[in-house]
Amino acid sequence: MDNSQWYQMPDDEVETRWYTYENRDGVKGQGGLARFGRKGSPYAGINKGGTLTLADIKGSGTIRRIWITPWPQDAEVLRGLKIEMYWDGAKTPAVQAPLGDFFCHSLGHFVAFENACFASPEGRSMNCFIPMPFRKSAKIQIVNESPKGVSIYYDVAVTTGEKHGPEMLYFHSYWRRENYTTVRQDMTILPQVKGRGRFLGCNLGVRLHPSMTNFWWGEGEVKVYLDGDKENPTLCGTGTEDYIGDGYSQNVFINRFTGNQYIKAPTGQPITAHGFYRFHIPDPVYFHKDIRVTIQDMGGLPYKLMLEAMDKDPTLKFMKAGAGGEYYTREELEKEPERGEQVERTDDYCATAYWYQDKPDSGFAPIAPYEERIKDLP
Repeated sequence: MDNSQWYQMPDDEVETRWYTYENRDGVKGQGGLARFGRKGSPYAGINKGGTLTLADIKGSGTIRRIWITPWPQDAEVLRGLKIEMYWDGAKTPAVQAPLGDFFCHSLGHFVAFENACFASPEGRSMNCFIPMPFRKSAKIQIVNESPKGVSIYYDVAVTTGEKHGPEMLYFHSYWRRENYTTVRQDMTILPQVKGRGRFLGCNLGVRLHPSMTNFWWGEGEVKVYLDGDKENPTLCGTGTEDYIGDGYSQNVFINRFTGNQYIKAPTGQPITAHGFYRFHIPDPVYFHKDIRVTIQDMGGLPYKLMLEAMDKDPTLKFMKAGAGGEYYTREELEKEPERGEQVERTDDYCATAYWYQDKPDSGFAPIAPYEERIKDLP
């Protein structure tokens, strides 16, 4: 951030507004009216099937920060509440994701963390600091698709009256899950987007297949297909932990632009799930015609571990990484038990993609229903 922005005054038309349940419309001089201004309306309730509008803004401006803390704070709420954002009167949302996943809380679990875009100081709240500009209007709402009523404390901080030029891009986010992935079919992080813009990054979650929790899972490469790429991408990484700036496996770490903020590791048992992120802020990823982002589901392990797994489950097969359809045999594994190679995997993957685009809606289909979002969480 340019520090000069801290002390330079903008045009007189630019004003600050907080949209909270104490001032739902962000009206000047109309905050904190309930109970004589003594915290009479600090939160809102959303019944099962209900919708809560956090902010409905007319005119131009920029959303600067969103803070939310729900109650209860369980997987049904984090995956059952859906956040949607609409820009400039668009009929379909530019943002649609489970509430927890959008705020970088992977797999239905709160954890304490802070990065360049999101934060949860003690693992009980949600903060988003991504700037979201608009020219005519903005609307943020939460839809309760969980089986219970929920209370929401929230604060949407906005600057209004800004004049955005033709170079302005609209913020987008989309969530999807594959439970389980298809062998040798790359998991889609961001479906194809047509237009001009910038891929900001992603928040990923993986629940390892129960038959493969003992094996290293992160050999898959992230691939970014840019501006007409079909069979092969222009941008290609070297492995899953490499994509988030780590190396030779990954454990819990939290940095500004990369991190693995969540791990599920039952006592005395192997790790069964990871939540991790990467934001392309110092290393922007621009697209001028279209973009699509994927990650491979691959792992690696010594031959002796494959043999041990086959001994426990004779039906288990390990597909070789490559053209597909070729599996390791006991004979070749027994010849070189200390050797190790990559194998194709199938795991439960979810991805929340964040990007900017030159139009206010992406036209994507609604995200998966609640039952699919909540199923099989670790």
